[in-house]
Amino acid sequence: MPRQLHYAVAIVGAGSAGLSVAARLLRASKGLHGSVVLVDPQTKHYYQPLWTLVGGGVVRKEMTERNQKSLIPKGADWLQEAVVRFHPDENRFVTGAGTEVRYDVLVVAAGIQIDWDRIKGLKESIGHGGVCSNYDYNYVDSTWKSIREFRGGTAIFTQPNTPIKCGGAPQKIMYLADDAFRRSGVREQTDVIFASGNATIFAVPKYAEALNQVVERRRITAKYKRNLVELIASRREAVFEHTDTKERETIQYGMIHVVPPMSSPAFIRDSPLADAGGWTEVDKHTMQHVRFANVFALGDCSNLPTSKTGAAIRKQAPVAACNVLNVLAGQPLDASYDGYTSCPLVTGYNRLILAEFDYDLTPRETFPFDQSKERYSMYVLKKSLLPKLYWHGMLKGRM
Repeated sequence: MPRQLHYAVAIVGAGSAGLSVAARLLRASKGLHGSVVLVDPQTKHYYQPLWTLVGGGVVRKEMTERNQKSLIPKGADWLQEAVVRFHPDENRFVTGAGTEVRYDVLVVAAGIQIDWDRIKGLKESIGHGGVCSNYDYNYVDSTWKSIREFRGGTAIFTQPNTPIKCGGAPQKIMYLADDAFRRSGVREQTDVIFASGNATIFAVPKYAEALNQVVERRRITAKYKRNLVELIASRREAVFEHTDTKERETIQYGMIHVVPPMSSPAFIRDSPLADAGGWTEVDKHTMQHVRFANVFALGDCSNLPTSKTGAAIRKQAPVAACNVLNVLAGQPLDASYDGYTSCPLVTGYNRLILAEFDYDLTPRETFPFDQSKERYSMYVLKKSLLPKLYWHGMLKGRM
């Protein structure tokens, strides 16, 4: 007979969002010890913001990895299974192993799905022949290898028009590669192309202006509204489709860094929790589901209209945890999220623009200087300080 479990709080996903909320709940209420479960089949946890610097040859990828077991907060159980079906009308879900979990409150923090197979030829060519990507632990080393072995020609850096993890990451690695090409003496024989499915380089005008200046200074060719749809590895050709006209353009490459399309995880997309786009449908301020009062969602799998970054989760987690406690206590929700997010935009080795903004795309800068300027200090913040704050602060529910 399938196992049946019951918890006061069930958290689906033990990534940045799930672990942060679990830690905060357990720190806030000793009564929840033994009544919180994290449901996630993954045995490893990665600090993905550093993968840009791994791809740029600055950091070893092993520094970004931890055993998942070591991060589960004391007082929480870990169910190492994958959810396959939600039944929110009955306050339960079912895992692939057949386990039925009933809950008083559900928190959905399942991250985002990377759709490698939506670009024809990508799965067969990724990791060799100049085709690389920073969006997977197994492939990130191929980026630095491609950059290091590049001898001139055309270097393409793509961005899809779907939501993605860290919207600035596709161009960050491009700036590092551009620096590396200059250091190796091949930049004068190189065309660098940024082919983005979006209409502009960045959503916030202040930072877009600064980034456009970086692109112009570096003599990078920006092609907007271009989605990569196919790789023909045998001929080193990339096929792009214009998002408006659907006209196709083929560009030959020496190397290409691919950011694959992404979507909501299928088990959410096909559930009663999803909106029309497949994301968990919640109130953008309280993170409470719009139809199920005892369901909350945050992070990449939610439809919160902000960038999908760890910095956004850092501000979402305390709000979600507070409102979960309010529901458990039968109290009104009194915590609100304003859409704050941050994107540390690496613009080269030892240079970074720190973009911070809210739902209204209004800059919300932390430091008493213009953060749209490239600074060494902000690069050090990303490389050295933020990882420590992540492992020892955010995931522990301390910040």
